[in-house]
Formats: sequence, C-alpha cells, structure tokens
Amino acid sequence: MKTAIFGFSGSGKTDMFAALAGEKAAVAGNRAMVKVPEPRLDPLIKLFNPKKITLSEIEYLDVTGGGGKTGGLGERVLNEIRPYDCHLCMLDAFTGLSDPKEQYGAVEADLLVSDLAVVEKRQERMASDKKKNKDLVDSKEEECLAKARAMLEDEKPLRLDPALCAEPSMRGFRFLSAKPILYVWNVAETAMDTYQVPADGDGQMHMMVSARLERELAAIEDPEERAMFLTDLGLTESALDKVISRTYKLLGLMSFLTAGDKEVRSWPVRVGATAPEAAGVIHTDFQKGFIRAEVIGYQDFLKAGDFKKAKELGLARLEGKDYIVQDADIIEFRFNV
Repeated sequence: MKTAIFGFSGSGKTDMFAALAGEKAAVAGNRAMVKVPEPRLDPLIKLFNPKKITLSEIEYLDVTGGGGKTGGLGERVLNEIRPYDCHLCMLDAFTGLSDPKEQYGAVEADLLVSDLAVVEKRQERMASDKKKNKDLVDSKEEECLAKARAMLEDEKPLRLDPALCAEPSMRGFRFLSAKPILYVWNVAETAMDTYQVPADGDGQMHMMVSARLERELAAIEDPEERAMFLTDLGLTESALDKVISRTYKLLGLMSFLTAGDKEVRSWPVRVGATAPEAAGVIHTDFQKGFIRAEVIGYQDFLKAGDFKKAKELGLARLEGKDYIVQDADIIEFRFNV
C-alpha cells in the first residue's frame, strides 16, 4: 500500500519525508519503505528472544513541486498522486507566510474540481455512446456517476460515501477526493502546546507536527539520546509514530502477529480480512492450502503470559475459513500444499 506526500511550496514535506525515510534514503531518492511501529510485539520478543524481528512497512513517495504558497497545486502534482492509495498533505502553519486554513481549503477544492472534470468527461462520452446504441452504456455506472457529480457540485468529497466509491464501476477512475487523506499541520516547536487543528472526519484525519523537529529527532540514532532530547523539549514522545500509524489506519490496514524462536513479526492485512486472506499475506500457498488457523487474541495472550498457559486456559482457538481476523491476533496457520 502506497502513500503520497504532497503540499504547497515551503510546507515542509521534504522535512517530513526525511523524518519518515531517514536522511540517507531521502538523499537517495523520493521513495522509501517505512516501518510501522508495533509495540505489541514487545512481550513476544521478550518471550521468544527471536533471531529476527520484522515490522510491517508502508511505501511513501515525496511528490516534488506543488505550486505557490496558496492557489492550485497544479495538474502535474494531482496526476502524480492519483495512483496512490492514501495521501498525506503538508500544510504550512509555521512560517507565517501563508494561511494554512486557506491551503487546506485550496487542496480540497483542487481534489473536487479534478474529480468533477473526470466525471463530466466520462458523462459526455456516455451520452455520445447512448445516442448510437443504448446497450453501450452501463446503467449502474451512469447512476453512480450522477451521484458522484451531485456530491462534487455540492462541494462534498467522494470519501464521504465509501459505498459509492466501492462500486466496481467507480474503481477505475481513481478519484482524488475518494482517497483517504491525512492533513499534517506543520507548526513551529513553540506553538505545539497551543495550536488547534480541525476534528477528524470520514476518510480524513488531521494532526499537528513540527516536521523539522521530527527530522532532527529521526536523525538521532541512539534511543537514550533521543529520549533525552524529547525530555529537554518537554515532550513525552515523537509525533512521527503517530503519522505512520494514522497512515496505516487510513489505508484500511491492521496487523496480525506471528511469533517463534526464529522470528517475531507483524503482518499488514486489510480490516475485515478472513483467515485464509491473512495466510495469503505470508505466502500464496498458505491461502491455497489453508486448513485451519490457531488463534490467540492479543489480550488473551497478555492474560496468559505465554502460549502454553493460553492453551491450558482454553484461550487458543482453532478457526476456519470464515474467521474474520482481529487486530493484533497472534496466529499460526495450518495448511497443506
């Protein structure tokens, strides 16, 4: 799953990308695989002392360019972010050279106008086809596009109607306002205690970050030194983990866990996935030959303290193909290929 980072000139997206990717990766290019923090692995690591620890990852793209301080983002930026599953938009709330609320409004307007142009163009083509032969037009697509146009003309992003966006006839358009988006209000360090951001909405989240501070923190390799730096600033934690975790959530993902002496690992899976689908994340053969999943809920594992005790208490369950995986389930798959 991929996330595009974009914003107006001087909004701090380069600092954010460097904080997420690391300085070396940021210098090397504009794409990076970023590990998703998973503190729930800690008790499993202590229990197994594994040879390897592996975290889920998200791919981020740093989209270059972005127009001036306000106004339109530009067609090139809009086209570049269109294929991505999720968007992360930086807003300049730290230089004083622009109004971040105006930037926010301009971005939302750009997404709406771009989508409306796509709808209108498709409707014109369908109207032309309909004159030639009514059978050339998909009535369901026609209905969905009419609903989408009504929303967009009413200045409502398509992400407000997930069911409409999920319709098969709508998926190929890659509508921008349908994509989940995280707005990062990039503030000065001194304003972090007082700045207010809008409330989250459907498919849209907001958070306050000092991108420059996060870049400096990410560059400190020693965990103790980083913790001291945070303490000196009067902070208890870095905001970077929240940025990654929120992106993960907006992508519609959660994690299931596997554990053993060789490896303790978190795996990304879409919310609502079945046990065989989760098995397929590990290997397609696991899904094809799926028999059963031995599952221990995360809270049940914490209650038991180890796998043996969990089984003695009857907390380990054998689940079949219809089981819906829950966030942080610890799973061992049984399969035959």
